[in-house]
Amino acid sequence: MGMQVPLLDLRAQYYPIRDEIRSAIDEVVESQSFILGPKVEGLEKEVAAYSVTKYAIGVSSGTDALLVALMGLDIRPGDEVITTPFTFFATAGVIARMQAIPVFVDIDPVTFNIDPKQIERALSKRTKAIIPVHLFGQCADMDPILAIVRGHGIHIIEDAAQSIGAEYRGKKAGSMGAAGAFSFFPSKNLGCFGDGGMVVTDDAALAEKIRALRHHGAKKPYDHLMVGGNFRLDALQAAVLSVKLKYLDGWSAARRENAKYYDRRFREAGLVESGFVETPAAVYEKSGNKNYHIYNQYTLRAKNRDDLHSHLKEAGVGSAIYYPIPLHLQGCFKDLGYVAGSFPASEQAAKVVLSIPVYPELTVEQKEYVVEAIVSFYRTRGNR
Repeated sequence: MGMQVPLLDLRAQYYPIRDEIRSAIDEVVESQSFILGPKVEGLEKEVAAYSVTKYAIGVSSGTDALLVALMGLDIRPGDEVITTPFTFFATAGVIARMQAIPVFVDIDPVTFNIDPKQIERALSKRTKAIIPVHLFGQCADMDPILAIVRGHGIHIIEDAAQSIGAEYRGKKAGSMGAAGAFSFFPSKNLGCFGDGGMVVTDDAALAEKIRALRHHGAKKPYDHLMVGGNFRLDALQAAVLSVKLKYLDGWSAARRENAKYYDRRFREAGLVESGFVETPAAVYEKSGNKNYHIYNQYTLRAKNRDDLHSHLKEAGVGSAIYYPIPLHLQGCFKDLGYVAGSFPASEQAAKVVLSIPVYPELTVEQKEYVVEAIVSFYRTRGNR
C-alpha cells in the first residue's frame, strides 16, 4: 500500500486554526444565542464586504440560498428559468420546487460553464431568470449573459456555491447579477461544520424581502406578510465561518499553486500532448482580464476515466466524478422532454471528468504521488 491522499482532508485545515474555532464556538455556547443574532450579522457584513456587495443574508444552505433568491424575485409556476444541465442537482431542483420550468442550455466544452452563445435561442416570453453556475471555482462568462438580459426584465441569479472569492474581469463571484448564492457545505473552499449558505445582492428591497422569507415571511414576530420558510443560518456556523474567512484568500492561492503544479507536471509527463488528459482551463486569465479561478475542484478530462478512477482508488488517491449524469437525463426531469443527445457537450463532459485532490494543505510529496499514480496508469493500461 502506497501513500494515502484523500480527495479532501478537512483535518489538515482544522488543526492549525483549532484553538480559534473552539474559542469562537465556546463564545456562542456561553451566550446561548444560537439562531441568527450578532454572529450571523457579523458574518453577513464580512461576506458582503468580501464579495463587494451591499447586502448579505445568511441562510441554511446553498440550496436554500438559490431557492430563497427565486422566491424573492417572484418566480412563479410556469415561469421559465434557464440554466446548465452540468451542475449539482440543486441548481435545477430549486427551479422545479418553485413549479417553474428548468430550461437547459449546453456548456462551453472548455470551461464546463454555460455557453452564452446558446442562451439567446432558449429565451421565450416566459423566461424570467437565468442561473449561470460558476462551476468548480471559475466564473461563467458573465458579460455576454448580462448583455442578453439587459432591458428584458430577466433576472440573473449567480450560482456561486463553488466559487466564493473567484473573479470575472475584476468582479467578485456573486456580485454581478440580481443576487448571488454561496454554499458553505464543509467541502467548499469556505466550509462550515454542517450546512450553511448566503445570498448576496446590491438590491436593498430584495435583501429585506429575503431576510423576511428566511424567517417564514415575517419582518417582525408573528406578522407574516408572505409565506417563506425556515432558511436561517445558525450562530455556531457563522462563528466558524468568520474564523475561516480570514484564511480564505490564502487557501485559494494555495489551491491555485497546486493547480499550476499539476498543469506543469502533466505537460512534462506528456499526458496533455498525447491526449490522455486535458487539464482545467483557466481560460479568461490568459487575456489579462483580471479573472481568478479558485479551484474548488481540479477537474481533468481523462481518457478511460472510469478505469483511471478505479486505479486511483487502488493506489490510495481520492478522486470523484462531478457529475456522472447531466440533469436533463435525470429521471425526475424526463417530462421536460430532453433526450440523450440534447446537450452533447454536457453529456461528453459527464463521461470524461475526474476531480483529483487540490486542497491547500497538500504536500509536494502528496502531489507528486498523485501525478505518478496517473502517469503510471497511462503508461500501462490507460492508453489502450
